[in-house]
Parts: sequence; C-alpha cells; structure tokens
Amino acid sequence: MRYRETVNADAAGVSRVADIVREQLAAVGVKKAEMVIKAALAAEESAGSLAAHAPEGAKLHVLVRSFFGNMTIELICAGERYEPSAGVGEEALSDDGFGNVGQAMIRDILLKAVAEDMKYQHLRGTNRISISICKSPRRFLYSTLGALVLAILTGFILSWIGAGDFNSLADEYFFTPVKTMYMNALKMAVAPVVFFSIVSCISRFTDLSELGRIGGRVMLMFLLTMVLAVAVGIGSYFLFRPGGSLPSETVADAASITSQKMDISFKDMIVGIIPSDFIEPFLSSNMLQLIFLAILCGIAAGKIGQYSEGVKRGFEAVNELFLKITTMIIRCMPLAVFCAICSLVLETGITTVTSVLSIFGTFIFGLFCMMVMYCVLLWVMGKTNPLAFLKEYSPTMLQIFSMASSSASIPINMGACERLGISKKIYSLSIPLGATVNMDGTCVYLSVFALAIARMYGVEITGANLIGMIITIIVLSVGAPGIPGSGLICLSVLLTQINVPAEAVGLVMGIDALVGMFRCASNCTGDVVASIIVDRTEKKRRLECGI
Repeated sequence: MRYRETVNADAAGVSRVADIVREQLAAVGVKKAEMVIKAALAAEESAGSLAAHAPEGAKLHVLVRSFFGNMTIELICAGERYEPSAGVGEEALSDDGFGNVGQAMIRDILLKAVAEDMKYQHLRGTNRISISICKSPRRFLYSTLGALVLAILTGFILSWIGAGDFNSLADEYFFTPVKTMYMNALKMAVAPVVFFSIVSCISRFTDLSELGRIGGRVMLMFLLTMVLAVAVGIGSYFLFRPGGSLPSETVADAASITSQKMDISFKDMIVGIIPSDFIEPFLSSNMLQLIFLAILCGIAAGKIGQYSEGVKRGFEAVNELFLKITTMIIRCMPLAVFCAICSLVLETGITTVTSVLSIFGTFIFGLFCMMVMYCVLLWVMGKTNPLAFLKEYSPTMLQIFSMASSSASIPINMGACERLGISKKIYSLSIPLGATVNMDGTCVYLSVFALAIARMYGVEITGANLIGMIITIIVLSVGAPGIPGSGLICLSVLLTQINVPAEAVGLVMGIDALVGMFRCASNCTGDVVASIIVDRTEKKRRLECGI
C-alpha cells in the first residue's frame, strides 16, 4: 500500500501529519492504542522539527508505505541542515518563551525514543525523515522465503540459459564462498552456544527437591512429552522415508568422512562420552563430550557455596553474549539462503529441492501427530476436553507462531494459562521452565531432518548410533535457546554427532525460518499441556486430602 499527501509546513500541516498516521494505521488493522499514540506523536514531532527549519511557505510532503505488515512514513521538506535529536540548545533557551522550550524538550525526548527507527538525511537543500512506524514479526520469514523463491528462480533461469562457464564461475566465486563463510560463522558459534546454554539451564535447576513436588511433576511431564516427540519424529521418518539421494560425487565425499566412524559399539559410545581433556571437545566439536562437560559444570556451579551465584551469573552473561553473536549471524540468513539454494540448483537441479520439501512435509505430519498426542494426554491424564482446549488456545498458538521464539512467548503463554484456569503457582514455574527445557517441536524437527539428511548423504543410522542420536536430541532440546534460528544450530550439532558434514544444513537453510515458527508453536503448546495436567493432578490431590 502506498499513500501520498502534501500539506503546508505550518501548525495545521504538522497536525495533519499525525492524523494521516492514525488513518493509515487504522487502514492496515493496527488497533493497539499505545502503538498508535506513539507513532502519531513521533510523526507529529518529526514534522514539527522539519517545519521549524523550513523557509516560509514551504510544503511538507508525506509518503506512507505499507508492505507485508511493515509501515514506514517519510517526511520531505525544504530547509537547512539540522540534527533532529540534538537536544534543546542555548539558542532555544534564550530566544524562546517557556512554552516553546518545553515543547522543544518534549520533541527532543520523543525523537530520541524513536531514534533507532528513524533516519534523517539532508540532500540538495531538502530534509528527509524516515520513520519505521511498525515492524512485522514475520519480516524475517518473508525475507528468507523471498530469498528462497528468488534463488530457485535464479538457479532455474541460469540452468535454462545453459551458460555453463558463467554458472561455474558464479558458483565458484560467489555462491559457494558466501555459503561457506556463513556456515563457518555458524559452526564457530555452535560449541559455545550449546555449552553455555546447557550450563546456564542446569545451574538453575540442578536440585529438583528445591523445586518441590510441583517442579518434579512438571519435569516428569516435560520428559514424557519430549520422549514422545522423539518417537513421533523417528516414526514419521520411517513411515515416509523422505529425502532422496544426492549426486554420486557428493555421496562419495560424505562417505569418505563417515565410513571410518559408523562401526562404533554402544560400549565405545558410552566410554567416549567422558573426555580426557577439557579443551579437546571444543576443538574437535565432539558434542556428546561437550554436553557431558556442560552438565557437569552446570551441576558443580550450584555446589560451590559463596561463589555459586557469581559463577552462575558469569555463565549466564557469557551465554547471552554468544546468543547475541548467533542472532547477528542468523540475520544474514536470507543472503546465505539465496547463495546456498542457487548453488544447490545449479549443481543438483530440481530433484534435491523436491527432497527438501518432502522432508518439510514429513515434519508437518509429525507435528500433527504430536498434537494428537497432546489431546490424548489431556483426555487421559488431565481429564480435560481437548476440543475445548484447542478452541481456547488456538488464537494464542497463532500469535506464538508468528513470533517464532519460545522465550519471547513466555508472557503470552502465561496469559493463556490464566484464561485456562491454571493455578498461578504452577504456570509461573512451568512456562519459564518449559521455554528453557521443553522443546517437543524441536525434538520432532531434529529427528526427521537429521535422519532424512543422513539418508541423502548415504548414511544409515541404526543400533547404537540411533540410541546415541536419541540421547543427543533430548539433551540438545533441553539446552536449546528459545530464539529464532536455534534449531539450525542444534541440527548442525546433531549432524556432526552422527558423522554427517555440518555443511549439510545448507540444504534446509532456506525453509528454516518457516520451520522455526512451527517448532515454536509446538514447543509452547507442550508447555501449556504439561501445565494443565500438573494443575489437574494437584487439584485432585488437594481434594483427596481435604485441603
């Protein structure tokens, strides 16, 4: 949507700018009063600053753009260069009356409040201010899916044109290097993110006796649903067996990596979990050893007396640092997706893309089965009508789906628990804890995608390796950070563990943003289901005890 209007650069025109913003926000369905008021005030004060530096009789041009939930307003007016958020200067204090100084101070505060979302430019005697009024939570999804579609079209066009030499050069000197740099950055963050996430998680919940009876029941429910999720994921994979075969040269490269390590016994796997060196697991990316060290450090952090709190805060601070680094890397995903998919199409054609979509379809089937499991658990263990639950919780589920972050969804999920009649002392523990340790959707995702990608690389996972993979999936899910993009990191960790090249995540990178939204919705639904069952169990116990 595009809207344009020209007003006079005077008090009436500035007031009209605020009205325009309100009208356009209403037109796209934004009803949140706080957002509307903030946007209107920010636009009005920005227009006022432009008018204050404009020559007499100047016109103020207002341009509003709305695209996929993102809205920006651009204000253009002739005038001298100035700094929009420079503050109230001495000139204003000396020349203006008290009212104008107060207005200038208010304007300064409002402009600084939106400084991160505002851009100012002076060009050829014209001032321009661009303000992001609202940002769609699906913006990253749209960007990534747009990059995916554009990459497929670009790859097909280049293949259809048949410029073999040009395609080879583009792949060798642009597509593959960009993809490799992104994957290297992702692999760089894998070991510290996994280690510090698990340490931070375990250090907070080392002793279930401190959590009391309710904490123990919540954890048992989380463990039950995660085991069911892994079983559903593995069962869905073996039912459909998605994922075709990669070209023979790619399989040969994978075989050279995996052939020496697949004949490992269950005894060797258990013995190999404990490293002989603390640093080596980080250098060699041995994830089972890394997870063992993380659990050990997490437990020990709560048992060192007066230093415990300081050590826990230190681990949490470093965890936040690497999560921020990972978030910065994930923001580059659309470009990496474009290059990875273009390279994939040029090298393998449509067959591999079809295989990736079949894996996605199997994953969705697994989540549907998991939803059926939730309904059964509610009916049998929670004595709750699952249809009534779905009717009440579905709006929240859709909202969480768009956020794609379990951690960011904690307040929303708590509000849903309140409406469902769950005791506050239960959901105030279970929801934050579930956002940290209960990742049912991630379990389904890791099971389906890891097995399917392993099959694409010609690696069969059976016996002791399957058992080790199941253990790794559960532990990874417990330590997975509840932020967008974390599933891709966990998948690369799991692929390394089952001796598939970590670069294989490039095959599914293009759909990870969409997959992440489904994972998040399933994760948060599992948290609420567990909360309902524990709440009903507690109420039954109180009735039986006459409390």
